[in-house]
Amino acid sequence: MTDFIKLAVLFCLFCPNLFAQRIQPDSLEQNIDSEFNYKKLIIPTALISYGFIGLESEGIKRFNMQMRSEMNAIRKRGTYIDDYTQYVPMVSVYALNAIGVKGKSNFKDRTIALGTAYVIMGATVQGLKRLTAIQRPDGTAYNAFPSGHTATAFMAAEFLNQEFKEVSIWYGISGYVVAASTGFLRMYNNRHWFTDVVTGAGIGILSTKLAYKIAPFVKKMVFGDKDFFRGIKIDFHGGETFGVVLSASF
Repeated sequence: MTDFIKLAVLFCLFCPNLFAQRIQPDSLEQNIDSEFNYKKLIIPTALISYGFIGLESEGIKRFNMQMRSEMNAIRKRGTYIDDYTQYVPMVSVYALNAIGVKGKSNFKDRTIALGTAYVIMGATVQGLKRLTAIQRPDGTAYNAFPSGHTATAFMAAEFLNQEFKEVSIWYGISGYVVAASTGFLRMYNNRHWFTDVVTGAGIGILSTKLAYKIAPFVKKMVFGDKDFFRGIKIDFHGGETFGVVLSASF
């Protein structure tokens, strides 16, 4: 099992370069569609809906138990690799850029989008954990629903996909392979039910898609008018006295 995940991680980092064509980065404003395509929300919405239905559906609860039994049957020992694989797709974005493969956004813009996605995802996951209080399969706590590791992994996979889908489709595919492996390992380690993982995946994907839509507004609120920052000047004066003069043009 561990060897499979290692291969998935290596695939995520390096295989897409065989198919990639480099492009120049653009700003968030240039890369976000003026009209939001609601069809892109169908899959994550369906995943989240399945999880919520599973909170009450006896049939889905039985399926959860069946999945747990199958995982218990194949598990020899637990692994902590899912604590790291959840971050692989997002780290890959910066690693690929560092070696010269350009995504659609520059460093500042993609970091704003990622930070926005993380806030949306984190707040949603933690809020639902407190609200639902579902017991984990291993009985250790009442915060199973949804899976935070899985949500992080799929948020990161969609982040990788958003940045490099115009370069090569294989970047997004490899990111989702790693994300799916993370979700599988959460069940394999007896930490989450199937519905926890499915819902986490939906939340992760949806968080990133929404983040790229609202990131330009976040950027404007946080950083304001670029011209203002360009007008700031800092002058150093030496001699008998030393001072710093800060001036700004409005």
